[in-house]
Parts: sequence; structure tokens; C-alpha cells
Amino acid sequence: MKIAMLARNPNLYSHQRLKDAAEERGHEFDILNTTRCTVHIASHRPEVYYNGEPCIGYDAVIPRIGASITNYGLAILRQFEMRGCWPLNESVAIGRSRDKLRSMQILAKHGLGLPLTAYANDPKQAEEIIKAVKGPPVVIKLLEGTQGIGVVLAETMSSAKSVIEAFRGANVNILVQEFIKEAGGTDIRALVVGGKVVATMKRTGAADDFRSNLHRGGSAELIKITPAERSTAVSAAKRMGLNVCGVDMLRSNHGPVIMEVNSSPGLEGIENATGKDIAGMIIDYMAANAKVGKTKTKGKG
Repeated sequence: MKIAMLARNPNLYSHQRLKDAAEERGHEFDILNTTRCTVHIASHRPEVYYNGEPCIGYDAVIPRIGASITNYGLAILRQFEMRGCWPLNESVAIGRSRDKLRSMQILAKHGLGLPLTAYANDPKQAEEIIKAVKGPPVVIKLLEGTQGIGVVLAETMSSAKSVIEAFRGANVNILVQEFIKEAGGTDIRALVVGGKVVATMKRTGAADDFRSNLHRGGSAELIKITPAERSTAVSAAKRMGLNVCGVDMLRSNHGPVIMEVNSSPGLEGIENATGKDIAGMIIDYMAANAKVGKTKTKGKG
């Protein structure tokens, strides 16, 4: 196969591992800086150009689109899809997962475990939504934050109201969620490839931080998950429409609750924690499933 990966930083661990795994298996692999791609729109001739040259002959594309350029990256990915190039994750599914509110609505519709979550536009409704999630304490999240950025734990009613009013005053959209105290500052990352959980790890936050993200100084270790947690992760990936994703869950008193479904999961922490060749599993999945034109998005515009 000839594979393109949309990514701005070719030197990241995950990107290099995917490239190495693909080349070890005899595939051609190019990393394209997403922001240097352009689309040329004409009837019956959707084209993608990279540094002024047409992107021709790619069988599959791996989208590793940064959160700060989601809309632009999805436009580029859609153009690849319209050319019949098979995407590891489709643009529609990535768009769902990047919108925290939409993803929560989809998961809730299908009965998957979630923390109590509230959303409002008017900062005057701050006390109402705090009470709706049985707080304080409450967790306040930016709708488009990643890697633990834009996530605040507010432990009192006054501090929660102040944070909500500050965010809304800056015209920033937020979610308010119940704080799952029994999780003890740890969460579970289940990595799903092709409808199967292929690796799991427990992430523990730094001593002074309730967030467990590895980018925030957390640590990771191998963990065995329960059948309920495995089923929850597989169902979440399916409902979001993602072939590859990281499903982040907390262990609550009423079972696993999903915090996020990540469409571009990092590989370094989970490969180091589990010793598994996850990059190789992803490339093998692509080789078995990628077919030119086999995308739901093709022709939908």
C-alpha cells in the first residue's frame, strides 16, 4: 500500500512508530504536514495538493490531526475521502469525537456509562448546572480541550460559579461534570483497533493533580480490565464510528464511566506500559481492511 499520514510533527513517537511499522511491512509511507495541504475543488475532480504538487496514488490515509486545526484538517481528510482514499478514521467520526458535548450525547443515547454532565449558555445558570451534577465538587471542561488542558476541579460552590462565569464571560463553551471521587485520580485507557481492545493501561495523576493525563506528568502501568469495561470501550468506539481510538474510563461505584473517546491516541505510554507493538497492529488492520473507495463519506460532500 501507499499510505499518507496527515500530521504536523513527523518526529513524534506515535508518528515515527507508525511509519516504521508500515515500512517494515513493505508499505510506502509519507508524512504530510496537514497545514501545507490544499484542496482544489472542481466538479468530478476533487484534488489534494501538497507543497503545490498533487497527492496521487495513495491507497489509505492516517489522520493525526491536531486539536487546534481540527476544522482545516477535516476538510483535507474529506478531500482524500472524496478521491476514494481509505481513511483509518473517517472525518465524520473524528468530528464527533472532537466535540465533547456531541460525543457525550451520542454515548448517552446508546446507554453507555457516563458521569453526570450538564451544559448551559447563560452564566446565571451556573448554580443550576452545578446542582444538576450533584456538586460541588465538580469538574469543568472546555468543549475542545485536549491532554488535560482546560480541565478544572472546583471544590466549592463559589469557586465553581466563579470558574463557570469566567469561562462563559470569555465566550468559551464548557461542560460541567460530576467528580468521581472513588476513582482516586486514576483512569483507564483502553485502546481499540478494529472493534477489539488490543491494549489497556491505568494512568495515575501526579501527586498534586487530579488529572491523570501522561502529558500532565501522570504515570502509566499495565492493568487487566473487567468484561464490563471491555464491552464499554468496544461499544464506545462503535457508536462513535472510530476504527482506532483510545477510550478513557473511570471506575465508579456504579460501573465504568467514559470520560473521553480519543480519535488520535498517543502510542508511547501504552506501548511502554504493555510492551505491545500497537503501531504494527494498526498497520496490519489497515492492510486487511483498506480498499479504495470503501468509505461512507465518499460522494457525500
